[in-house]
Amino acid sequence: MSALISNVRPQPDQVLVDIVDYVLGGFAKDGVDSALALTTARHCLLDTLGCGLEALSYPACTKLLGPIVPGTVVPHGAKVPGTSFQLDPVQAAFNIGAMIRWLDFNDTWLAAEWGHPSDNLGGILATADWLSRSAIAQGKSPLTMQHVLESMVKAHEIQGCIALENSFNKVGLDHVLLVKLASTAVVGHMLGLTRDELINAVSLAMVDGQSLRTYRHAPNTGSRKSWAAGDATSRAVRLALMAKTGEMGYPSALTAKTWGFYDVSFKGQPFKFQRPYGTYVMENVLFKISFPAEFHAQTAAEAAMTLHSALAQKGKTVGDIKRIIIRTHEAAIRIIDKSGPLANPADRDHCIQYMVAVPLIFGRLTAADYEDEVASDPRIDALRAKTVCVEDPQFTKDYHDPDKRSIANALTIELIDGTTLDEVVVEYPIGHKRRREEGIPLLIEKFRINLARRFPAKQQQAILDVSLDEARLCALPVNEYVDMYVI
Repeated sequence: MSALISNVRPQPDQVLVDIVDYVLGGFAKDGVDSALALTTARHCLLDTLGCGLEALSYPACTKLLGPIVPGTVVPHGAKVPGTSFQLDPVQAAFNIGAMIRWLDFNDTWLAAEWGHPSDNLGGILATADWLSRSAIAQGKSPLTMQHVLESMVKAHEIQGCIALENSFNKVGLDHVLLVKLASTAVVGHMLGLTRDELINAVSLAMVDGQSLRTYRHAPNTGSRKSWAAGDATSRAVRLALMAKTGEMGYPSALTAKTWGFYDVSFKGQPFKFQRPYGTYVMENVLFKISFPAEFHAQTAAEAAMTLHSALAQKGKTVGDIKRIIIRTHEAAIRIIDKSGPLANPADRDHCIQYMVAVPLIFGRLTAADYEDEVASDPRIDALRAKTVCVEDPQFTKDYHDPDKRSIANALTIELIDGTTLDEVVVEYPIGHKRRREEGIPLLIEKFRINLARRFPAKQQQAILDVSLDEARLCALPVNEYVDMYVI
């Protein structure tokens, strides 16, 4: 006779409880400089919104934006920066999230799992804006941008700390799972969920079927990778709103035998943690400043720019190249070392050979360089065919070292005449914490350029004036700040 299955409701999984208690309790009191995290969050906000504004120049992105039913306008709804849309917070989160991620130019976190923590801004900003407009309509006080920045720090921390030791890509799952989880937690807190309701909400996020990485890898690489984060952060808002109604949760969503996430999707292994939640991730986040390129290739593109100049100084062109050797780290080889035809922009911005060839030829790498017009230049594929990647074990070790977190690449060019150019090594991209002093002025200039793509000079200046004044920005109601971005 078989044993009866126990139907005793378990206590919530500790992983879920820890997330919720962190969100409700604020920052860890471990001596971390929270002022640094909030300043970095402000820079992250500007950069992230700027990335979204640039994406509005691409019809492949804008065709997905707006209400689900054309013409729908939601009273007191969230507004979508750079557009005239006013939507429910779930659809607004999708719009903002898709814009942010479209060009692969927003911030990055690299560890056992990779991802882009600012993807969470889709849900955070949409929810904060909607709540603020609704509060004002009821004669109540709106949220301020301080709430947005603090929520960004917490979402970054949840996504990033779980990513440090847990590789979802190795089991075929996409990192947007962590966007959904982090966004659910911080959005639920914004909505005023109780502790039990918030645990229910994050359990719902874990019970959800999770996205496969199929759309990020050959031979299926495609544009879903550009809207997957929007999908995840909008789903988070939906789940948090459901939990607010009293919808039940699933306490052992992770640990339930046979049916829980660990057994179904994580090879039976529990999550591992390197550190408690604090403000580490926001402080150490990687900004994409120079190139809209998959982050493992940022330093390779920077090295290629240097070699573009070196070729010119020697009176040589890419036609004189015999071979290109990229000394790199294991993650780059696993994700972006790619041969064969590249079918679309999403395919090209995840190919390290392509991201090296373009700057070697043109001395630049922009979002437009992934489009068909540039990709049809036969010199690009000719250089790709001459390029080989080799792993440097030290680069891989330094990539995982929490005190270094390098993303090193080294390029060597051999010429047809038998000479070899000096190898160019770049360990830390300009968006790395170790290069913050150098990078932040360039990040702000990137923001200025992106504002100019969408707004007249007076509107640009008004946005800049408040965005570059931290005290003024933090005190500003969310709806007033978002209104500054309306077309």
